[in-house]
Amino acid sequence: MANSPLLTLTLCFLALISNSCFAARESTRLPLQQQQQYGQCRLQNLNPLQPYRQIQHEAGVTEIWDQNNDQMQCAGVAATRHRIEPRGLLLPSFNNAPMVVYVIKGQGVLGTTFPGCPETYQSLQQLSEEGTQYSQRSSRKDQHQKLHRFRRGDVLALPAGVAHWVYNDGGDQLVVVVVHDTSNKDNQLDQNLRRFFLAGNSQERRQESLHGQDHSGDNVLQGFDPEILAEAFDVNIETARRLQSENDKRGFIVRVERGFEVVRPGRVEEEEEEREYGTNGLEETICSMRIKENIADPERADVYTARGGRISTVNSHNLPILRDIQLSAERGVLYRNAMVAPHWNQNAHSIMYIIRGSGRVQIVGNSNRPAFDGEVRQGQLLVIPQNFAVVKLAGDQGLEWISIKTNDLAKTSPLSGRTSVIRAIPEAVLANAYQISRAEARRLKYNREEVTIHSPRRGRSQQKASAWSIANEL
Repeated sequence: MANSPLLTLTLCFLALISNSCFAARESTRLPLQQQQQYGQCRLQNLNPLQPYRQIQHEAGVTEIWDQNNDQMQCAGVAATRHRIEPRGLLLPSFNNAPMVVYVIKGQGVLGTTFPGCPETYQSLQQLSEEGTQYSQRSSRKDQHQKLHRFRRGDVLALPAGVAHWVYNDGGDQLVVVVVHDTSNKDNQLDQNLRRFFLAGNSQERRQESLHGQDHSGDNVLQGFDPEILAEAFDVNIETARRLQSENDKRGFIVRVERGFEVVRPGRVEEEEEEREYGTNGLEETICSMRIKENIADPERADVYTARGGRISTVNSHNLPILRDIQLSAERGVLYRNAMVAPHWNQNAHSIMYIIRGSGRVQIVGNSNRPAFDGEVRQGQLLVIPQNFAVVKLAGDQGLEWISIKTNDLAKTSPLSGRTSVIRAIPEAVLANAYQISRAEARRLKYNREEVTIHSPRRGRSQQKASAWSIANEL
């Protein structure tokens, strides 16, 4: 018994050493990635980016930005744009990195498969199994995991490794832009985006091998022995070979020729269900967690200026799944000649995609010249590194954008306006720092009463909102 305190102390000491070593091992993983990114973020020049490669499918197009570009490497992201025709089905796949999707145009259905979650959607009708060797009726009902109906302006979030598919059930083309966080801790592979398809056949192997990248991916079932697949699924060898899609020339977005019948509630019922999840705490479970939030509704705006525009944000406060994937999003609409106050992102890179319109953007790092000063147009992507100051000015047709940020609670620091850094500094400090009078320092602090969006000054434009901005809110 006399040795008991000594034994306890020894065990505590060993546990402390063990935990310290474990923490040290854990802490070396992300800093190594960050050190690599720091070297890649020594950017002197930034430029708007267009997709560098296009993959044609039977019922759509996939456009890919070059993730080896210095700006993309700095942010640790990859970006893709899908254009899916009506009745087009983006085949099931999963990725090595979490992603945020923004719906630019159209509507559709997203199916997800979270491991361990029940198949809560079940049909009530009997299905007919035709063409099998038995040609018999089956009483088995179709059942699957929850489906998510989405529309223009929706932000969708998915963790790494979650299988998903998309179907365009509308009458117009569906356009979505996708940003993957390849530097996220959940990606244990290299920082290249890797997509693993569960069906279909790649038509781009040669081009991908030339570029040294695996953006479009392959059907993982093609790598298995057909006999092993037949045994695993308890099907005949012919069905197993069909799973491998070796002779399928349609690509990974295919046209649904026959009826597309899946189990899903009506739109009103689904919206009521989502509101219920938002108030009773059920969204805290992975199986019922909300994965979408619409930020296109003007009434949803977090910042609004009558003659300037508005900004809406979605983060882990209003979409908790973003906490798990460490991403957030911001959608901005600027009216003609309006400005977003100069600011910097405190804790995140920002990947800005131009949805509509055009404008001038200036980005300044820690040097005495801009890293970028030029026009941005619809369809372009621009990376704004952490702590680089940026200002956005809308052109004559206004400017609309979506920014994906690499932090679930991204913070900004404005340089001008009511909540700005300059306004928080005493007049005496400003007067001495800039060699101006106290009166000039006072005007510098208080001339702009708006918070984030500055309306046009006299001489630039006195119009409230152009026809462009009104038409696109309807």
